[in-house]
Amino acid sequence: MQIENLQSVTRLQNGLKMPVLGLGVYKMSDKEAFSSVKFALENGYRHIDTASFYQNETAVGKAIKESGVPRDEIFVTSKIWITEQGYDEAKHAIENSLQRLDSSYIDLYLIHWPTPGKFTESWKAMEEYYKAGKLKAIGLSNCLIHQIEEIRVMAAVMPMVLQNEFHPRLVQQELLDYCKNQNIQYEAWAPLMRGQILDHKIIKNLAEKYRKTPAQIVIRWDLQKGVVTIPKSVHENRIIENSRVFDFQLSVEEIKQIDALDREERTGAHPDGFMDYFREKGEI
Repeated sequence: MQIENLQSVTRLQNGLKMPVLGLGVYKMSDKEAFSSVKFALENGYRHIDTASFYQNETAVGKAIKESGVPRDEIFVTSKIWITEQGYDEAKHAIENSLQRLDSSYIDLYLIHWPTPGKFTESWKAMEEYYKAGKLKAIGLSNCLIHQIEEIRVMAAVMPMVLQNEFHPRLVQQELLDYCKNQNIQYEAWAPLMRGQILDHKIIKNLAEKYRKTPAQIVIRWDLQKGVVTIPKSVHENRIIENSRVFDFQLSVEEIKQIDALDREERTGAHPDGFMDYFREKGEI
């Protein structure tokens, strides 16, 4: 995994190049998503992460069209939501995302959460669209090892990416090592722990040492851990700031200091209990 500049990439197991740093648009309004994506692309970003659940794929697609950046230079991720899963349902969901994004293909398509009894059927549909070239890579999100193994034992195409909650309070090193051994690229959502980690003394001290912001320290830690990261921001200055992490390097000891902050703390649902979590929130 190269971490030299904003155009640096990691190669997925099928050879596809995935930019190591991108922009997440989690639950942005259409207006926010359009302006944020367009600004990010104008300033060198080439990786945009959206999802059916975010309800802003149309705005993302419009921003890409109007950015002037060729589509084949942009890496776009989308995801199938909990209630869209099953074999036929997944095909319908993929077609809807393609239409909303106004694109003939999606670079990376993920199972957003592993809906029990249905996510393996969704995978079969995703494999068909992958083989047809409409999905350039396929993977999983919010899964633990046992859920990944459910896919691996039945899959003709192995998962290429795992996107999970990842930050200094939730490292899950065993899962990281498993993914590395299986040639699955790990990717972080909520890499800044929704801002909750940025006031920690260790992070602030490192920020002062390197004359960087706490957010830049955490993003750099992600990248040096070999983790693709997609921090969300609707603020132009933050979008720029988040990309300026390629001119310094944390030491091995500093990486270990941040690793030691791990407390298995989550800001979102647990992969083994997400159905109840989202039911309580009224989102499924």
